[in-house]
Amino acid sequence: MKQFLELVPIFLFFIAYKVYDIYVATAVMMGATIIQVGYSWLRYRKVAAMQWITLGLVVVMGGATLYLQDEQFIKWKLSVIEWLFGIAFFGSQIFGEKTFVERMMSASLTLPKPVWKRLNLLWGGFFTSVGFVNLYVMFNFSTDDWVTFKTFGVPGLMVLFIVLQMVYLYKYVPETEE
Repeated sequence: MKQFLELVPIFLFFIAYKVYDIYVATAVMMGATIIQVGYSWLRYRKVAAMQWITLGLVVVMGGATLYLQDEQFIKWKLSVIEWLFGIAFFGSQIFGEKTFVERMMSASLTLPKPVWKRLNLLWGGFFTSVGFVNLYVMFNFSTDDWVTFKTFGVPGLMVLFIVLQMVYLYKYVPETEE
């Protein structure tokens, strides 16, 4: 359920864009993200650091988009967020006892330390790459194409990456006895 809630502002952005324009969509996304973070605080009494960062970027980049009437700011937000995720994953290789991937998945999966590190590097590379792909789409395609890429392409790439990760990790899953 929590993962679904993360996607709500993106889908509301898409719908508002299709019905109105990029500026209304930006305002809708800003409002939805504020509500999402508020809900997370009220429901769980906790907001993840990346949610705060995302909220900050949505408000700053969205605000610049609306104030300056320049859609480039909201388009850049996706790359900046993806790169921050990438930096966080790469940084966890150096700082801390466990990588980000290990912190997120170690409760449900046991892997050798080198595999955790490799997997963490793959995640960092994935996020960094998506940030650059966003730039390519943003500068080489229409705003309509970019909105579709942001709404469906990025989540699609994430699903593909997770499926490939599962294939990679399959050999480390212990066999169960029947």
